[in-house]
Formats: sequence, C-alpha cells, structure tokens
Amino acid sequence: MNPPDDSPPQIIPAHEAVLGEGMRIARALPSRHRRMVGAWCFLDHFGPAEVSQGQGMRVGPHPHIGLQTVSWLVEGEVLHRDSLGSLQAIRPGQLNLMTAGRGISHSEESPAQRSPLLHGAQLWIALPEAQRACEPAFQHVQELPVLRHQGLQASVMIGEFLGERSPAAVHSPLLGVELLCEGPVEAVLPLRPDFEYALMMLEHEACFDGQALGIGSLLVLGAGRRELRVAAGAAARCLLIGGAPFGEDMRMWWNFVARTPQELRRASEDWNAGADYFGQVHGYDGRRLEAPLPPG
Repeated sequence: MNPPDDSPPQIIPAHEAVLGEGMRIARALPSRHRRMVGAWCFLDHFGPAEVSQGQGMRVGPHPHIGLQTVSWLVEGEVLHRDSLGSLQAIRPGQLNLMTAGRGISHSEESPAQRSPLLHGAQLWIALPEAQRACEPAFQHVQELPVLRHQGLQASVMIGEFLGERSPAAVHSPLLGVELLCEGPVEAVLPLRPDFEYALMMLEHEACFDGQALGIGSLLVLGAGRRELRVAAGAAARCLLIGGAPFGEDMRMWWNFVARTPQELRRASEDWNAGADYFGQVHGYDGRRLEAPLPPG
C-alpha cells in the first residue's frame, strides 16, 4: 500500500487541439505536467459542438497499437467503424471499448440522422506488456451500472465503484466513472489508497476536497487517499478516472503506444505503407489519415 500523499492537488490546464476534420477539443492527457493517471494515457473533452450543419464529426480511418480506446458521450451520436468489421452507433450512457493490441484501424463520424449537439470524451488506456500485442477486439456496452450516492449519480464506465462493476474488459487495475450532480450536493466518495486519481469537468463546476474545478482543467490527486469530498452548488458533470500507477516505461506518438522509439517509427511507416496487420475500414466515404513520422 502506498503511504498517504500529503501534496496538494495539482490543476493542469488542458490544451486546445483539433480532432479529425476540424473539431476543436480540450486535451488534458498527456501534457508536459502529467503523462498518465494509472494506465490512462490520453483524455480529450470535445464539445458541446453544433453539428446540425455540415458533416459534423469526421475522423477518417487511422491506426492504433498497444492501447484501448474508450468513447463516452454526454450528447449526440457517433458512428464507429473498424477493421474487425464492427459498425456501431454510440449514444449517451453507452460505452465503446476498442482494444488495439498488435494493430487495428477505425473511423469515427457523425451519422446522417443526428442530434444538433455533440459532446463527450475520448480516453486511451495503455496496455501492459503482457497484453500490448494481443489480438484486436471491440466491445460495445449498452447498459452500464448506474447508482446513486449522497445526491450524486454515478455511471460506472470502467472498473468497480461503490460495489458495482462495469462489464468492460480492461487489463489493468482501473476506474472510470461519470459523476452527475443534478443540483446542489455535498458527498463523500471512497477511494482506493493504492490508486492515483484525476477529475475533469464536462459541465459547469464543482469543488473536490475544497479545490474548485471548472471546465478546461484536469485535477490530479496523489495516491494514498481514502476518500474524496465533492461539493457543487448547482448541476454539474465530471469524469473521475483512476488506477494503480502504471509502472512500465511507455512512449506515445500520434495514435500509437509502444516501448521504444523504433517501435513507434515502424508503426508509422507500416501504416503509411498499407501493412496488412492494421486491416481495412470499409464504408467510410473519406480519405484515411496519414501517420506523421516521429522525429529522429
């Protein structure tokens, strides 16, 4: 068990990036201040974005290795296609979990019939050494455990929380929960002292152990904590993520998670050369993305 961490919570500002064909997002992980929280190595918050005009979200076929992708929506719909042949619409309250393993490719787009707003989060989980070259897989979870606790509604996306466990198949000790305050609330949430945690607001603002947090920043909590005090004066929504410290050397480039610069370069070159192990995404009516080569 890790000793208590007496350091104050760390607030990390997200930085703006562009997703696919022009959708602006707030990227909280990775950053120069913090690269991972447990095995969570990537966190984007997108929207709310107006998608009633034009084509909405458009992310052409692109590859992944060595990770799992987690898609979570607050509003709207996204259509997922991948090289396994999956064709799946995701809606609020549902979870898409794609395991890249040794290699996969996929696309994401707004369906033709869609809600006017799109709002959600995209997260990645680094696969540990024993699983990072596994066979690719896709899991859609339509119904997740949803519970109420001291005025909060908690949707358990990943892992176990307050006695409820998500059916999502992950390979590290992890937690991912959406917390919804429907009005003023004061609550205490139990934490695992062997986990490190972080929080990101999706709507409005709240206080965590007395620290105010608004949209656009990530609040990182050190390991060793056994509880978290949550206070909100009005409706609010956030993501709570956590996990055991990853404990392995990990490198990222573009859409790849690997262990060495050579692996990252090889994956980029292989994708651009059309290597078979990434497969083909069928049905997307746009171009596939080209992998930038890592420096060096």
